[in-house]
Amino acid sequence: MDLWCEDECHFQQHGSRCVMWVPPETVDPVLLHAPTRKSIGLFGAVRLDDGYLVTHVEDRFDALSFQRFLSTLGRHLRKGRKMIVIVDNARWHHAKRLKPWLQQRDKWFQLDFLPPYSPDLNPIERVWKLTRRCCTHNRYFPTLDDLLCAVTNQLQLWHTPNKILKRLCAII
Repeated sequence: MDLWCEDECHFQQHGSRCVMWVPPETVDPVLLHAPTRKSIGLFGAVRLDDGYLVTHVEDRFDALSFQRFLSTLGRHLRKGRKMIVIVDNARWHHAKRLKPWLQQRDKWFQLDFLPPYSPDLNPIERVWKLTRRCCTHNRYFPTLDDLLCAVTNQLQLWHTPNKILKRLCAII
């Protein structure tokens, strides 16, 4: 059995500002800020036993885009194993449209739902936080493509089983 944790995330073009240390002898840094609400949306799932990450960029989150992501995720099923995907209670995770698709795959695929209003229980939230820290904090993105490039470059580093995400997503 393979246990995966899935979630959706938006990365904003205006980046994220956070506190940083600046040597006292330097001038206070100026951080440009794009005055926009544009963002990129990502579906993501991490396999808990080895830190393998699967992501998929989507314009919007709905039942159809979630089903596309699950199809992508299904390609990473290991032979002879069942895939259990832990998800939150977003409305598209419960959509009627998904039922036939899930029933066709119920021998090897299962969705398990977290309790309502408990995002802290989902280990992939830590992946999103680390991604922001590594590539969007205190950075200026003049275009949405610049943001997409920064985020995908960071996520590509984790698209193979790795110790960083395995340790980060360990359930205590």
